[in-house]
Amino acid sequence: MPENAEKWVPLSLTLVEYPEGDHFGKLLALFSLSPFAILAGFAALILFRRDLHTITFFIGTATNELLNFILKHTICEARPMARSSLYTEYGMPSSHSQFMWFFAVYCALFILIRLHHMNNSSALESFWKIGLVCSCILLAIIVSFGRVYLNYHSWKQVLVGSAVGVAFAIFWFAITHLVFSPLFPTIVTWKISELLLIRDTTLIPNIMWFEYTNTRQEARARGRKLVTMKSQ
Repeated sequence: MPENAEKWVPLSLTLVEYPEGDHFGKLLALFSLSPFAILAGFAALILFRRDLHTITFFIGTATNELLNFILKHTICEARPMARSSLYTEYGMPSSHSQFMWFFAVYCALFILIRLHHMNNSSALESFWKIGLVCSCILLAIIVSFGRVYLNYHSWKQVLVGSAVGVAFAIFWFAITHLVFSPLFPTIVTWKISELLLIRDTTLIPNIMWFEYTNTRQEARARGRKLVTMKSQ
């Protein structure tokens, strides 16, 4: 290679290594990309829904990541296996575990406390709530286990990351529910909020059911109006 040739390096942020031929390890490596999928979901929701609670949830997620960065560079504990493709060599606490447990616990609290009237059957509503909560927790468990299995973190690093994520999720949900949410009606009246079409759906128990029923009613009303206009 010529001396003046440029050196190319991979973008290691999404690079996850697993033992060659280990299909279970490959599956866990795929699950470890869950935080990136969740962040993409946040971007889509904020762009198309522009709901203050979603924005606040995302701010909490970003703050949780900042907290992990500070803890990592304060404790400075090495990972169990050195890798040249990592963007940080520190492993305490596990950022993946902290991220996933923050997300899972916050979602669980939101579903159990804020989400109501998912459908007309209370039994079916309870079933879906339990299913959603268990799915979030199961995903967090799989990602956390995968970080140990793939030698990115020790059990101690994963457990500490999980504990920090759980604690911060409880704190952020409480402060959102008790402090931020009462301010949302005022924030949506700001000119910048009107310009960006930012809205507050806090008082609507289940926004999906609300939008579904209202869209159906509006579609029926417009359909009847269209039929009337054609018959005249």
